[in-house]
Amino acid sequence: FSFRKLWAFTGPGFLMSIAYLDPGNIESDLQSGAVAGFKLLWVLLLATVIGLLLQRLAARLGVVTGLHLAEVCHRQYQKVPRIILWLMVELAIIGSDMQEVIGSAIAINLLSMGKIPLWGGVLITIADTFVFLFLDKYGLRKLEAFFGFLITIMALTFGYEYVTVKPDQEKLLKGLFIPYCQNCGTPQLEQAVGIVGAVIMPHNMYLHSALVKSRQVNRANKREVQEANKYFFIESCIALFVSFIINIFVVTVFAEAFFEKTNEDVYGVCTNTSSPHSSLFPNNNQTLEVDIYKGGVVLGCYFGPAALYIWAIGILAAGQSSTMTGTYSGQFVMEGFLNLRWSRFARVLLTRSIAITPTLFVAIFQDVEHLTGMNDFLNVLMSLQLPFALIPVLTFTSLPSVMNDFANGLFWKIGGGVVILLICSINMYFVVAYVMSLNHLGLYIGAAILSVIYLSFVAYLV
Repeated sequence: FSFRKLWAFTGPGFLMSIAYLDPGNIESDLQSGAVAGFKLLWVLLLATVIGLLLQRLAARLGVVTGLHLAEVCHRQYQKVPRIILWLMVELAIIGSDMQEVIGSAIAINLLSMGKIPLWGGVLITIADTFVFLFLDKYGLRKLEAFFGFLITIMALTFGYEYVTVKPDQEKLLKGLFIPYCQNCGTPQLEQAVGIVGAVIMPHNMYLHSALVKSRQVNRANKREVQEANKYFFIESCIALFVSFIINIFVVTVFAEAFFEKTNEDVYGVCTNTSSPHSSLFPNNNQTLEVDIYKGGVVLGCYFGPAALYIWAIGILAAGQSSTMTGTYSGQFVMEGFLNLRWSRFARVLLTRSIAITPTLFVAIFQDVEHLTGMNDFLNVLMSLQLPFALIPVLTFTSLPSVMNDFANGLFWKIGGGVVILLICSINMYFVVAYVMSLNHLGLYIGAAILSVIYLSFVAYLV
């Protein structure tokens, strides 16, 4: 083992781990803490471990074949399923980009004390595009360093909240290692499902398989390939451990401070501290519901303005970093599936325009409740896209014709199949629960028809 070699391979895993820290994930974390306290920490741990094992498969595919997942799909699938697959993955990338836009807009609104409206924050996120393109000119290693800087900001900001709130360490350890949820009902179950959907991102498989190609590996030398696989896996473990700790910070802060709190409790505290946001919370005894916007507000009410601004900086860092990984994913996916060589500028402009348009309309004509409510819909959308990344990555890493001596053994084939079946079942439950909550017969019928088409395509891939 050589630390120098590990350093040379360090980078792709940290870029990949950003998807585990995007605004959608942060919102899922804080809701998990507020709804179930410390009881669902083991679900977060399990989802992160499963995510790591799936990322390992994606990285191995890139290292062994010299092709990323989208390029292998281009070679292995017929034209029609290939285009459908590309559209599904693009949909996931646009959904993820919308979450980044929403997160950044909310962070900018909080940091400006409400002076910059949400639609203004959405427009400011257009600048992300130019920041990304500017950094990209300086090479991948510099970009990886910048991502490291943003992850550090998230660790410091959410770590500050953790130190300020001082969660109960005994409850934390019990929640983490005892896979049980006492007195849990439907809200907690839905939250557990939401954690899995938010943590494991479909476009991340495509991204990781492409990022590992940035390191020179002699694929004719079996020992070199084995070594690259080893170091990339170690780096992924470290990167996902860091992202897991940051997620733990968020869950435990809200579990300690806001579990079983009512709107009335928060309204009283916010009124006493003369918070301009106290009107967000109706003066009733219903259980408090939080999102990334309200989360920042309640932290400010209970722990002072510094907690609010530091929270907003963390959310902004999450939004900025994940928007860049989404852009990279989009480029690799388009080049791989369609063999299309667009400039980065054109690629970024297209996805960012598609992501900003609906978000901007909601931000102009609706309030922050509807904007954060979009996150729930987007989590459902991305959950539905998961089979379109997981099934191909397991299929191709199991084929000796693609992986030669590095094809998956029986354990990985069965284990991977069971994990993918579990994740897809969980996500289908999440989707059914979401559609049922809309209470509209027309939507039920539409969802049923789309489900048949969707499941037929998943069956084809299997």
